[in-house]
Amino acid sequence: MKPEAEAGQIALKEERHQYILELLGSERRVLAADLSSRYRVSEDTIRRDLRELASSGKIQRVHGGALPRRAEAVPFVSRQQIDMESKIGIARAAADMIRDGQVVLIDGGTTNLRIASYLSRECSATIVTNSPPLALALADHPKLSVLMLGGNFLKEARVTTGIETIRRVESIRADLCFLGMCSLHPEVGITVGDQEEAYVKQAMIGASTEVVGLISLGKMGTSLPYLVGPASRLTRLITDASDEDVLNPYRSLGIEVTST
Repeated sequence: MKPEAEAGQIALKEERHQYILELLGSERRVLAADLSSRYRVSEDTIRRDLRELASSGKIQRVHGGALPRRAEAVPFVSRQQIDMESKIGIARAAADMIRDGQVVLIDGGTTNLRIASYLSRECSATIVTNSPPLALALADHPKLSVLMLGGNFLKEARVTTGIETIRRVESIRADLCFLGMCSLHPEVGITVGDQEEAYVKQAMIGASTEVVGLISLGKMGTSLPYLVGPASRLTRLITDASDEDVLNPYRSLGIEVTST
């Protein structure tokens, strides 16, 4: 049932919290004044609701209202143990996209690293990456050429960043880019936890004909401090999410969605 239909009946705090979360899921942002009018309670009551939801990590509190929850920036080593089954399906689908003769940019991330395991031994593409773990994982592939991008080594993310990395990316014209995704929101866009990493991802998007975002459901509808660009910069999204309410906002931006 839609929140508007229950407006006169939402008296219990738990009910209000549930409807606020549902509304945030469908509209991607909420304003305290609008919620007060909708649910016929004071703005002070709504502000308390939003503070409590933010304290429990369910939303991101902003001036005048709220946005979907902020993603947590998790170090590379820890991320390797999260959503492993989902990452396998996403990585398989990504590997199947790579064709002989292509130049493919693959940036960092634990899902992107798994692509190496599912590439055909007959594939003869050129892989360009700023991920040392991925370059090492591809070292024994018989036909792939691997170009490792230099730069400053960002230890927590296991990637190279900085002006050297960006200049090298800008000298390349890639057929395909697999973008590791820390956070994605249809309105907020593609965001990451490190500004230098955001600059490298921007360069990779600009250097590629097709840009494919690889993301698990838990990271969708979230945001981090540094903006890479609008979600519409993606041409395709590969995800384990299957809920049409989650996927349709991205389709409406012209993004092709593959659900694994």
